[in-house]
Amino acid sequence: MIGILSFVGFTALVAIIAYFATRTTDETTSDGYFLGGRSLTAGVIAGSVLLTNLSTEQIVGLNGQAYSEGILVMAWETLAALAIVVTALFLLPRYLKGGLTTVPQFLEKRFDKTTKSIVSALFLSGYMVIFLPIVLYSGSLAISTMFDIPEMLGVSNTAALWICVWGIGIVGSIYAIFGGLKAVAVSDTINAVGLLIGGLMIPVFGLIAIGDGDMMTGLDTLVDSNPEKFDSIGGPDASVPFSTIFTGMMLVQLFYWGTNQAIIQRALAAKNLREGQKGLMLAAFIKILGPIIVVLPGIIAWHMFQGDLDNADQAYPALVNEVLPPVLVGFFAAVLFGAILSSFNSALNSSVTLFGVDIYKQHFNPDASEKEVVKKGKRFGIVIAVASMFIAPLIANAPQGLFGYLQEVNGAYSIPILTIVVVGYLSKKIPAIAAKIALFSGVGFYLIYLGLKYFVVGEEGLPHYLHVMAILFVLNVAIMYIIGRVWPRHKDFVLEHTKQVDISPWKYVLPVGLGICALVVFVYVYFAQ
Repeated sequence: MIGILSFVGFTALVAIIAYFATRTTDETTSDGYFLGGRSLTAGVIAGSVLLTNLSTEQIVGLNGQAYSEGILVMAWETLAALAIVVTALFLLPRYLKGGLTTVPQFLEKRFDKTTKSIVSALFLSGYMVIFLPIVLYSGSLAISTMFDIPEMLGVSNTAALWICVWGIGIVGSIYAIFGGLKAVAVSDTINAVGLLIGGLMIPVFGLIAIGDGDMMTGLDTLVDSNPEKFDSIGGPDASVPFSTIFTGMMLVQLFYWGTNQAIIQRALAAKNLREGQKGLMLAAFIKILGPIIVVLPGIIAWHMFQGDLDNADQAYPALVNEVLPPVLVGFFAAVLFGAILSSFNSALNSSVTLFGVDIYKQHFNPDASEKEVVKKGKRFGIVIAVASMFIAPLIANAPQGLFGYLQEVNGAYSIPILTIVVVGYLSKKIPAIAAKIALFSGVGFYLIYLGLKYFVVGEEGLPHYLHVMAILFVLNVAIMYIIGRVWPRHKDFVLEHTKQVDISPWKYVLPVGLGICALVVFVYVYFAQ
């Protein structure tokens, strides 16, 4: 009962603070609703970006992979810092100079309306069919397990899953659809603090348990007993072979942190470039420490349970139940609930933004007022939320390792979108037809690869999916540049400065960025065996 009360109390506190922090924001305008009035500061941007990224599919999934493979899976966390630095230095100044609300808006200016609509549709389909249902499913599984919902309510595991999915989905929808970006960002920031505290508690209590009351003794015991788990270099059969770090891994990271609407929307809402860059750099530094929360507990679970768990994804929940004092379970569940909500409502808010700005106003009612755009976006948000809540329980039989599965499937649209964004900024003469061909070839070739892998050849006969992403990226860049040489634009593209915010860069952005990159290299060298 104490756990339930602390869970409800903390969750209610976050909602109340978010309400009072956002009640003065004018959300009848696109900037007010979709970008929080372009008023976000560095701390809010960093907190919201981190918690949007960190959710149950990552906490449970990466710790499950660490349970099986060790610290080498930290690549998904540590290398993100490099991508965030590139985003802060290269992409964000250009985004803010153009006064963008969504990434596809740039594609309209650079190429044409059709290119923008195709990309928006790819984002929306990915959110509705892949990302949102997986977040709801993995989050519901964690909450149901921690509170033992089937026993508490006297229902089956399947019924408990449906109840949790719809509970999380409805609460998340209220934040995202009716609160706008600022409500999402403020609640994210509060929950980010709680998640850092709660997330750090698990490895601390785990090491104390291993060390019979002494954390440092526990760490020495863990390292000495499991040296193979602390090798950062993945072999050819690992989920993240070391060679993929230099190919598709960095492309996936750059897409996620630099072009994924659910993430970059926080930086687009910065009050100026300085705040946006400071927020991203803070997020990059904290991201290097991410493995303490999403990798180390999995290794602790391996040591504690001696590899006896039936499913690697059980490692994190099992560790929580084993080492966390009962009085703290409710608080940690509330923090985890906040992380689930963050990923769900952030992607949902971005879906509302993409539909309202890039599809409804573009194709259905070009003369619609900003108030009408927001209204129609909210209605679409309700539709996509309900659809994802129906889909989520149906993926109960999805393959093990949801995190890796999510990354692989997302490749169908992530690399093609990244290709045309990067080429769009780096070139002035490449025409719109090149972007369309790159999108269709990128999606088509990758789907062919997945079809061969799962239905024809098998995993053994094909290269790793991260290598395939890199190959397709280079291929599509080449296609675009060849088309640009043969059929160049009639007029060179020039990025217009809309002057919506100050784009003077943070004076320390370059040295701080280089320092973060050096720290990432040091971490890899330190753990290399």
